[in-house]
Amino acid sequence: MQFLSEYLDFLEIEKGLSNNTIDAYRRDLGDFLEFCDKNGVSDLSKVQRSHINNYIRGLREKDFSPSSVNRKIASFRGFFKWLCANEYSNSNPTLTLEQPKMPQRLPKVVTIQEIESILNQNLNELQRVIVELLYGCGLRVSELANLKINDFDINGKYLQCTGKGSKDRIVPLGSKAIDAIKNYLPQRDFYVNKYRLNTKNLLINEKGKNVSRQEIYSFIREQGEKIHKHISPHTLRHSFATHLLENGADLRVVQELLGHSDVSTTQLYTHISKKRLKEVYFAING
Repeated sequence: MQFLSEYLDFLEIEKGLSNNTIDAYRRDLGDFLEFCDKNGVSDLSKVQRSHINNYIRGLREKDFSPSSVNRKIASFRGFFKWLCANEYSNSNPTLTLEQPKMPQRLPKVVTIQEIESILNQNLNELQRVIVELLYGCGLRVSELANLKINDFDINGKYLQCTGKGSKDRIVPLGSKAIDAIKNYLPQRDFYVNKYRLNTKNLLINEKGKNVSRQEIYSFIREQGEKIHKHISPHTLRHSFATHLLENGADLRVVQELLGHSDVSTTQLYTHISKKRLKEVYFAING
């Protein structure tokens, strides 16, 4: 579909969205356009609200999660808004489409003791860097996987990473993260020389390949099993933010460190802190 390809180019070039986000749009919109075609609607200007409603109803009947349905609705909104703005369509069937409210669920966090338990495992240098940068810097897994060797200033004690919407931010490096990086770099150099690599990526595995998001997910999941919790890389990012706020960090500072464009996103972590405060109180006072 020509319009879909053009829209995806718009998202990449003008909006600066990540490859993973663009892939999600491609799947969501591609599936919907295929549904429309099967139902005799090949002209996008002929798509009606009823077509979208029927598609969404089908998703719910297939037990798609509310968050997945919401994501698809958001992709439809953006696509049809773009079609109208570029005069490819005269009507926008999503204008009155309601976005179901999602119940606010507090993200899972691990305790400082649990982080220490993970770090006390027999981790190699690469694994220790992964934990220290996810937790110690609050990086997203995609930000970590894409870090380059020149994104660090060890003497200046900071790193620069590119987050959502291609937004760069500066994150301070603590002493433990710095030590982990210093201890890892000789291992990285060994693999670079062994495989004669020409890469600037920081994370290189024992096979001489760039460490993927999937590898990081698998590794963190394994560490979670050792502390009897189901955790992901994002759990460590949540824990980073929560522990900062619990220790008196300013909300706006945490917002900058996480790379949130809206402080309301960061405010979620204040709810986690209050919840944990209640748990500690009632554990002590009954």
